[in-house]
Amino acid sequence: MTPTIRAGSTGDIDAVLHLWARSGAEPTHTDDAPSLQALIEHVGSALLVAEDRGELVGSVIAAWDGWRGSVYRLAVDPAHRRVGLARRLLAEAEAHLRSVGGVRLCAIVVETEPEATGFWRTAGWEEQQHRLRFVKG
Repeated sequence: MTPTIRAGSTGDIDAVLHLWARSGAEPTHTDDAPSLQALIEHVGSALLVAEDRGELVGSVIAAWDGWRGSVYRLAVDPAHRRVGLARRLLAEAEAHLRSVGGVRLCAIVVETEPEATGFWRTAGWEEQQHRLRFVKG
């Protein structure tokens, strides 16, 4: 059965956090229920999830700040990899961001994850050179 992709809801928060853990996503201090709750309350359509027979098997956050679209937390359950689900999630994220006015899109990818960087390099996204990213918090 092909997983369905839909907007995430507050009822998905625990399943999303569990998905991120079992998919090996590098944890951050915002990987928690209150942060996901705030995201969903702010822009419910930003969290997209893939569901297969009632189980969450993929997720992506497609956030629009009015200036730029950002893609975060593209994660697929290890048992559902290599069948095109990440590409489907990314396509849905891109479509969502374009529908709200996104022209320039960016993604934050862990540089030391060869599977992740390989995916993005073959997904039609350009690796930006000569830029640093600074964060606080």
